[in-house]
Amino acid sequence: MYPARLILADARRRGVPILPLDVQYSAADYRAEPVDTPGGRRLGIRLSLSEVQGISAEQVARITAGRPYTSVPDWFTRARPALPVAERLARIGALASLAPGRPRRDLLLQIAELHRQHQGAAPTQLALADGTDTPHPTGLPVMTPREELTAELSVLGLDASRHLMTDHHRLLTELGVIPAHRLAQLRTGAQVLVAGAKVANQTPPNRTGRRILFATLDDGTGLVDLAFFDDAQTYAHTVFHSFLLLVRGTIARRGPRSLSVVGAQAWNLAELAAARESGGLDAVRRLLTAHPEAAGSPGADHPDRVLTLPTGYTLAPWADLRPAGDGTTATRKLWTSSPGSAG
Repeated sequence: MYPARLILADARRRGVPILPLDVQYSAADYRAEPVDTPGGRRLGIRLSLSEVQGISAEQVARITAGRPYTSVPDWFTRARPALPVAERLARIGALASLAPGRPRRDLLLQIAELHRQHQGAAPTQLALADGTDTPHPTGLPVMTPREELTAELSVLGLDASRHLMTDHHRLLTELGVIPAHRLAQLRTGAQVLVAGAKVANQTPPNRTGRRILFATLDDGTGLVDLAFFDDAQTYAHTVFHSFLLLVRGTIARRGPRSLSVVGAQAWNLAELAAARESGGLDAVRRLLTAHPEAAGSPGADHPDRVLTLPTGYTLAPWADLRPAGDGTTATRKLWTSSPGSAG
């Protein structure tokens, strides 16, 4: 039930090197590859070509069969990738071994020129007489680490270069967020703030008709299991639609090894991070103390209403709370949902 990025995060926590996707080395599947580390030679995980959005088995086979390549034009000519796939590979740095040091935006321009040439169009000033490389840097801005990470999530569904929560460590420290690996040290009933990238949503059927929202977050140090009951479901839209979440709740235990956080409030962490950049910590505090976004959602104006199905069964007032539209900040579905789950 867990997405590939969660398995990658677990490998990273255990010290397994994550090797980038590269057209010279990656295969159709993930594979183990020896790598030299400060602690000695060990096996790392090389990312798979098959994870690239929109790539076909035929394109993967051509890329692997044509190796080694001497340059970007050589690869583009012999591997014959579809233009969107070639652009996605350039955006995530998968052509780095063919053009060391070349900015990714420059490579995107080079691919566009190569495509023009293969389509029979007249070459532009970017084209070279020998077709092997671009003569000069284009002057385009280099992609920032955040843009590179966004490209990885969009193209691969993975935060391959680093865990995406790394970018939010400063904000989480300022807010006093407890990392997953420290939750077990706290007493039952303790009030906590937790945060992470959503891994899964579950909304299992309930005999009483009262919906319970379950979610799991990954913060890079481990997993946080969440449960939202009726009194907290004004935040259902946030839980369903946000990829990054900040949650205030209470630690609950059902046994010596079973720990979860009963959610009371939830916020879109991406919105809080944007507020931190534009308005400082005071802007974040204003969002944290604002009224739940569900104020304009079904049931918010009449919280005591009863939802009655044609069969006669009644549901909790918040059971239909999921405003239309996607609204998620992730460009790919990066979490799993149980069958029938609104999220």
